[in-house]
Amino acid sequence: MKIDHIGIAVSDLEEAVKNYEKLFSRQAYKREVVEEQKVETVFFQTGESKVELLGATSDDSVIQKYIEKRGEGIHHIAFEVSDLDAEMKRLKGEGYRFLSETASRGADNKRIVFMHPKEHHGVLIELCESTS
Repeated sequence: MKIDHIGIAVSDLEEAVKNYEKLFSRQAYKREVVEEQKVETVFFQTGESKVELLGATSDDSVIQKYIEKRGEGIHHIAFEVSDLDAEMKRLKGEGYRFLSETASRGADNKRIVFMHPKEHHGVLIELCESTS
């Protein structure tokens, strides 16, 4: 596994994009709406890893609920795996819980699944597998 990206929940996606463009001195390489998750994502390449800004596209988005409860900030850390199904099976065998039983389509051409944050000291872990 390697860190694929760090997801950051933001209230105002356009403001956050401008801020991170200044920080990294470059534009985002990808912007995408993931209807299934009611989120708009913007990605910045940072060496081998990425920063993903997450903005809600509706009031019932998990990102909107997260921001209302915890405020803006780091939402998750994503680890890239080569075989998501095998890794889920292995981790379930180790007793880990997932927020869903199956992987779903995520942004940036990935299949994703989230692990329960209570088992990782309050950190939401995403496992992702490239589909391209």
